[in-house]
Amino acid sequence: MDHLTPLPSPTGGDALRRDAMPPALHDDLMERVLDSESVRRAWKRVKANPGAPGVDGMGIEDFTEFARSNWPEIRQALRDGDYHPQPVRRVSIPKPNGGGERLLGIPTVVDRVIQ
Repeated sequence: MDHLTPLPSPTGGDALRRDAMPPALHDDLMERVLDSESVRRAWKRVKANPGAPGVDGMGIEDFTEFARSNWPEIRQALRDGDYHPQPVRRVSIPKPNGGGERLLGIPTVVDRVIQ
């Protein structure tokens, strides 16, 4: 049986073997994400929509200086698959019309740029 031969699935239909499926992402996706112009566009979008600081306490106004000295290490960690986002800061805000509270998750500025 070759790798394109349909196999019965547990639900009774045919399914192709997983190794026959093309990869969902391009090999160079991370390089495209980390391209300087792409990161600049991401930063502009984050900067245009300022929000509260994440768990690290860093505000939008502090990111530029932080990135100048730390971005090479962050970029390499992303390339190596070693980057781990910071925990999300949880806050609650009142719902309109006094309907209780709504929970919000606030990522760090660095994680917003990466996302």
